[in-house]
Amino acid sequence: MADMQEAAAPLVVELPAGRLRGRTEGGLAVFKGVPYATPPVGDLRWRAARPHPGWSGTLDAAEYGPSAPQMYAEGGDPVLGGHGRPPFDDDCLTLNVWTPAPDAARRPVLVWIHGGGFVSGSGSLPIYSGETFARDGDLVVVTLNYRIGPLGYLSFADEAEADAHPANLWLTDQLAALRWVRDNIDRFGGDPDRVTVAGQSGGALSTASLAGHPEAQKLFQRVILQSPPFGLRIPTPAEYQERVDAYLRFAGAEDADELRGLPWPRLIEAAGGLFAQTMRWGYWPTPFLPVRDDVTLFRHPARTLLDGPAADIDVLIGWTREEANFGFALDPGYAQATREQVVDRIAETFGPGPAADVYDEYARTRPGARPVDVFMDLVTDELFRVPCLELAEARAASGRPVWAYQFDLPTPARQGRLAAAHCLELPFTFDNFDDWAHAPLVEGVDPAVRRGLAQSMHRAWIAFARTGDPNHDGLPAWGPYRTDGRTTMRFDTVTLPVSDLAGHARRLHSRRWADSE
Repeated sequence: MADMQEAAAPLVVELPAGRLRGRTEGGLAVFKGVPYATPPVGDLRWRAARPHPGWSGTLDAAEYGPSAPQMYAEGGDPVLGGHGRPPFDDDCLTLNVWTPAPDAARRPVLVWIHGGGFVSGSGSLPIYSGETFARDGDLVVVTLNYRIGPLGYLSFADEAEADAHPANLWLTDQLAALRWVRDNIDRFGGDPDRVTVAGQSGGALSTASLAGHPEAQKLFQRVILQSPPFGLRIPTPAEYQERVDAYLRFAGAEDADELRGLPWPRLIEAAGGLFAQTMRWGYWPTPFLPVRDDVTLFRHPARTLLDGPAADIDVLIGWTREEANFGFALDPGYAQATREQVVDRIAETFGPGPAADVYDEYARTRPGARPVDVFMDLVTDELFRVPCLELAEARAASGRPVWAYQFDLPTPARQGRLAAAHCLELPFTFDNFDDWAHAPLVEGVDPAVRRGLAQSMHRAWIAFARTGDPNHDGLPAWGPYRTDGRTTMRFDTVTLPVSDLAGHARRLHSRRWADSE
């Protein structure tokens, strides 16, 4: 009965935009579905995010807002499973807040940006609930929805306004959410001067992109980058325009005005043509990517944290040992890959001359490896591990703080084929396995191992958000990454700092660049 009374207890905060009524849940004050920008609908579709005009009366914030329109059905996928996600709608620019109390305590703030390959995901998913971080870390936690797919990654500005019109509409959404945090989070017990932005996969690439914006230092001080796909090549302006033009054809529209009149399901359906157009053996289809527009993004996201406005931001960065298994291990089209196919794929990265030798080097690091295993290791290094190491090396060489980790614990799910796949670290960092009960990704993980490793990672993330240093008393000493020792924390059944853990990949790919000069 007490729990029911607590869950029903309303909480009201006064914001510049209006009164907001949340709920008490699990000892926390929770506010869901809070609008942070004007709905990007009608004439505002494919326009930069604008401040929300506010509302009259008291807005109820008891339920999550709609997820951004996307291609994936509510049933989910074969790795992450069904999410029980809220409905989709293009009126989706809302955020959620968990706080120990809406008081004047000025707690550190953790803002989470979801991933999903730029085409799926939502800050309204229970797997990203901020409950555990707020409760265990005395943090204020914010999750958000932003435009994805064609509604977030394409731009239809006319020539007269192109110079000032952002291509990365998703980034304008995220900036608007961070400005909302700056202007409002103190009313929820948070400190706008102690903000950490964290994200995984596409959310990590988003976080790095935000760091390169001129406002970065005014909006946040730390970043946590989980599996950023820094190895992706962002399209040139000409390639980007080709995709914009192709999308118009697939949608059967002449211009943006005609597109704005179409219902969003039709817009999502038209994205299938771009997926087919970008599909190649050995690559994830990536029709929607950040683009340098010199309005919101001025360089490749991997470069943003090396100098300029992000130089002094604290960085925690890492990857999983078998990132690429997520996308390829369960695909029967890759299970039967031949050595010749993989060598040909390697040649696209290293050139035809050394390709066979590179294959043999990868095979030596994994005795008994099938061609598909060599291929997946290559993609893991190419897209994730080596580019992350490059950032760590460059930050360390310039004396900038950076902590690096590798998540090695394999999941027994799907006969062990996933191993330590992309996304597997998420329930450990959030320490919320009950919310992942639906996910095939975590099936069969030993409960005792799960508890210990989740506590190690979850508390490290909390410590970093609070102090800029991930060390805590339940973790072996974790030193920052430096060019002399190259300390990387290896999270596994036994968690230990390791010197130059990914040295083989770093040296192999360094040779590739040296050979190309």
